[in-house]
Amino acid sequence: MTEFTLWLEFEEVDPSNWDIENEYCNIHVDLKDGRHYGLNVWTYRYLQTAVDEDKKTGQNRNGIYQIPPDLFVKELTRECIQQAIEDLLNQGDLEKVLNPSVIN
Repeated sequence: MTEFTLWLEFEEVDPSNWDIENEYCNIHVDLKDGRHYGLNVWTYRYLQTAVDEDKKTGQNRNGIYQIPPDLFVKELTRECIQQAIEDLLNQGDLEKVLNPSVIN
């Protein structure tokens, strides 16, 4: 198993004011070998929220498309995100198993 540390935006910025099932955040993944990743993470429910918001504002041609985040998760909790990252790292390097917008 690859060792890593996580920085989670929701733990640093107003931690008691996040909707863990309908929100998005940024995370940092630091591997022991020096690699560093910054990821944009959305919950499944937030995808619909983003579409609904775009319909109101006219963004993304009134919500007909979304540019996806780097990762979707069930909920914004340390446990959920840590399990997701562990599983992804077991599959390979994050830059290979996630979409190409992930920067190493």
